[in-house]
Amino acid sequence: MSVTETPFTLESESPQRNWMRWLLLAALVYVMLVAVSMIGSGFKVATGDHAKELFSFASNPIMGLIIGMVATALIQSSSTVTSIIVGMVAGGLPITIAIPMMMGANIGTSITNTLVSLGHVARKDEFQRAFNAATIHDFFNVMSVLIFLPLEMAFGVLEYLSGAIVALLDTGSTSGMDGFNPIKAITQPALDVVSGMLSALPSVYPGVFKILIGIGLIVLSITYMGRIMKSLMVGKAKEILHRSIGKGPLSGITSGALMTVLVQSSSTTTSLVVPLVGSGILKAKDIYPFTLGANVGTCITALIAALGVVGVNAGFALQIAIVHLLYNVIGVTLIYGLPMLRNIPLDLSYKLSVMVADTKLYGVAYIGGLFFCMPLGIIFASV
Repeated sequence: MSVTETPFTLESESPQRNWMRWLLLAALVYVMLVAVSMIGSGFKVATGDHAKELFSFASNPIMGLIIGMVATALIQSSSTVTSIIVGMVAGGLPITIAIPMMMGANIGTSITNTLVSLGHVARKDEFQRAFNAATIHDFFNVMSVLIFLPLEMAFGVLEYLSGAIVALLDTGSTSGMDGFNPIKAITQPALDVVSGMLSALPSVYPGVFKILIGIGLIVLSITYMGRIMKSLMVGKAKEILHRSIGKGPLSGITSGALMTVLVQSSSTTTSLVVPLVGSGILKAKDIYPFTLGANVGTCITALIAALGVVGVNAGFALQIAIVHLLYNVIGVTLIYGLPMLRNIPLDLSYKLSVMVADTKLYGVAYIGGLFFCMPLGIIFASV
């Protein structure tokens, strides 16, 4: 399917049907908030005060990175993975373990547009351009990890900055908030119903089932939120795309972020521009800022998910969502803002695309190696 085609037609649909979709979208947001709270509650029940020990296998930041990366590559949704991480932090997962997982989710999500470029494989020149456009996102995200993961391991930069922001917002991250919490008021009845249904189970099983139900609801809600947002907003998103690309880096980054918020999927945003480059309508350099904006726009889901967390860990849940935002904003500012770093993803993606266009097997080795073989190899070697 080309970027100019869409399975959704807005003009033919009645205002009543659109209103029904908006109501369904609101219901799905509510389901996501309940699901995140359920995961947090489940982890508390299942682990008690031993969450840190439970996740000791991921205490190595590299392992945390790999877990986030592989999970996102398999699920094909960084929004889903980051929302689950928010819920895990609410349940006691240490934020130092969660931060590398968030970084890994950024790399894992870039597999989608790389796979989209394979649709041009039959035409060598077109495939080279499409693969070039797709892997810019890969190299940028890997480069961000290479810069920020060592800094985080050595100095805890993102943890410190996000903690300072949470403290400034006075969320009560250490003691909880005693005032009225509207999110808790609307989500607690659903949590109470599920807790009542599972109360007869012995030992840690109520907590385990809460986690599983919460993860299932997050996958379900985010999947259908994305579909509804696309059906409602894809026309506006494409208008933003065509108006902004090629009109400067700030315009490209801003519109990429806005489009990702509209369609609730950074994978959709980045995948839409790959065929444009493959067909020669745009150059890889034109879509580079737009792709970076998608990284920033995708942070909205984790921030919304953090709103569903109440209790003593609410501040930590908000903190990990802010970490995700800071990581992407600072990464875009640093790498794209410094001329010495800006063109590295462009140059590497171009050189790789030329090699892959000549020898298709290199493309298979690249996708399988980066997203699956290398991460899984590290996991098995560490067991």
